[in-house]
Amino acid sequence: MAQDQLGLFDTAPSRTEIRIAFAIGGLIGLILLVVMPFQNIHVGAIPGLIPALDAGMLVCDLITAAILYAQATVYRSRALVVLASGYVLAGLLLIPWALTFPGAFSPNGLLGAKINTTGWIAAFWRLSVPIAIFLYAWLKRADEASRPGLERFPTNILAGVLTSIALAIFVTLLATLGHDLLPPFFTDKSHVIRSTLVTLNLVVIGWTTAAAVMLVRQEKSVLDLWLLVSLAAWLAQSLLNMLLHSRFSLGAYVFLGLVLVSNLSVMLALITESNRLYARLAVSTAARRREREARLMSMDAVTAAISHEVGQPLTAVSLNAAAGLNWLTQPRPDVKKAIAALRAVGDAGSRTFDIIRSIRATFAKEPGRATEFCLNDLVLETTSLFEREMAASKISLKLSLADGLPPIKADRVQIQRVLVNLLNNAVESLRALPDRSHSLAISSAVANGRDVLIEVNDNGTGIADHDMEHIFDPFFTTKATGTGLGLPLCRTIAEEHGGQLWASSGNPEGATFHLKLPRSGASEGMDEADVLLTSLEGSLKLFRQSKPDGLTEAITELQHIVDEVRHSMRRPKS
Repeated sequence: MAQDQLGLFDTAPSRTEIRIAFAIGGLIGLILLVVMPFQNIHVGAIPGLIPALDAGMLVCDLITAAILYAQATVYRSRALVVLASGYVLAGLLLIPWALTFPGAFSPNGLLGAKINTTGWIAAFWRLSVPIAIFLYAWLKRADEASRPGLERFPTNILAGVLTSIALAIFVTLLATLGHDLLPPFFTDKSHVIRSTLVTLNLVVIGWTTAAAVMLVRQEKSVLDLWLLVSLAAWLAQSLLNMLLHSRFSLGAYVFLGLVLVSNLSVMLALITESNRLYARLAVSTAARRREREARLMSMDAVTAAISHEVGQPLTAVSLNAAAGLNWLTQPRPDVKKAIAALRAVGDAGSRTFDIIRSIRATFAKEPGRATEFCLNDLVLETTSLFEREMAASKISLKLSLADGLPPIKADRVQIQRVLVNLLNNAVESLRALPDRSHSLAISSAVANGRDVLIEVNDNGTGIADHDMEHIFDPFFTTKATGTGLGLPLCRTIAEEHGGQLWASSGNPEGATFHLKLPRSGASEGMDEADVLLTSLEGSLKLFRQSKPDGLTEAITELQHIVDEVRHSMRRPKS
């Protein structure tokens, strides 16, 4: 699936969907033109029709609100919460509207209804959806204009539901107990007051037009398209309602039918698109699972190649190291033979690096190429790949990227693989703690004047003390489905670029991974030999600290070799 085709909220409508929407809009306009000349024909009360229509519209509104709330949970969108709450309010107002409607459940209506009660409940009900769509479009534009990468917090769906319930109760009480505070709407059970009716419909048309303009002026999604269809039906029923003279006329029943069409269009579109996107997601997941299984099947081939090719030089390393140790631990150490054995260890180590590089090239998709780029830009690009995944897991992301960070020269694809692996591990660690607030922090800084440091910190499960020294060992993993190769490969990539990758316990919880890479121009001359010499220098340091008897001459000779190699590596090439 394309990254920008993951939900109704951000999926652009197809040409077929646009054509269907225009066809429905045209059909609504045609119905309006046909009915308007006959709208005031008196039909009379139809027993059971109002409760049936009310039940249909209520179900549509609540299903629509449920789907929108589900989308809001994923995207943490205030706009979707407001829109869903508007549909909840509209659905709840249908209940007192039907109960107080004359002749629906009792001759004069229930809830202590008076002559104007039903009309004013219907007025607020008809205003709720256009206002909610207008606020949705306005908040959506505000969300899209906000800076990416800032902390995003979960939306409060419960507050939206409670607000809708409170407004529905207020409107019901106002239209019943506060009946005398509102202007008169009807002269009797059937006939309306024209001035009040026209004024109210002009207000509804104004909000409907404003909401439609807001939707048209922004980049439209599937949801926006069907909201426009709903507004078209809302506008048609308002124009029809404005010219009515009686509650039980043909136009009044067509008006209710258009409201039902408006609700059905949004609900059916949401259900259809949700099922379609779910099917695409299922196909994509199955394809990824097959790809993963294929990669795991190729692990045997990779392991066999490594075992066969690397086994010989590693055996030589082990034998020569044992020989060197043997020459040095004799009663009369033979320094020259020990030095020869240690040099053989270095040669075997170099051959090992060459073999590993050739094996990686064999299994690589394409050869890498070093380019100069800023790590901050790569961090922003990589975090954008995880934006929806972090939103779905309710993970708050905080970026603290240093200004003026010097560029590095490296294989951009390989460094991004390291960042992807670290972010993926952090997300999985946070998912394992569903009852905790999730936070992920990424920072960048300049270290030692010549290196660029990236730190990825999370407040997830963390790393146990007894696992900390093994997490970079090949095939060591703490995850049930892990292969134990991600972090070792990441460290290999970092070291091949002259950098380092290490981990530490988080503060106060979780874990922190540190990636240090040399700035552009600072890593030239750094290769595997430099890494081996660094390790050898560390061994010499340990020898000096222990001060073994009879090895002073050997230590001096080894240090001299290291200094000579270092000097030759830094000497300008002719």
